[in-house]
Amino acid sequence: MEHPLDHIAIAVPSIAAALPVFESLSGARSSPPEHIADQGVNVVFIGSAHCRIELIEPAHSDSAVARFLQRRGPGLHHLAYRVADVQAALDDWTARGYEVIDRTARPGAHGRRVAFLHPRSAHGVLVELMQD
Repeated sequence: MEHPLDHIAIAVPSIAAALPVFESLSGARSSPPEHIADQGVNVVFIGSAHCRIELIEPAHSDSAVARFLQRRGPGLHHLAYRVADVQAALDDWTARGYEVIDRTARPGAHGRRVAFLHPRSAHGVLVELMQD
């Protein structure tokens, strides 16, 4: 089964500072900012539904994205793929021996359910599975 790429996420210290660059590059406007309390981040999406850019900023200094920025600086954070059933996909990846971050799906942007595969299982890239 094909799992289309939904978005490419970029971690930034400030959405307000990064947004003009990515809106200019894409020629598109961003979605309204959204706070995702469960992950401690604020996000916006830029571009079409076929493949968007997500800008992620930490909402507080002890979030996972804040730690990511401290270690690596701004840049590619994760790739997100659409799946029909995020829990079934997560269970499948786990059964096949891949390392996962989430054992169960959790809330993501736009009310979607998401789960993450550990970068060690995807050649150094954090992968988000998001329910379509």
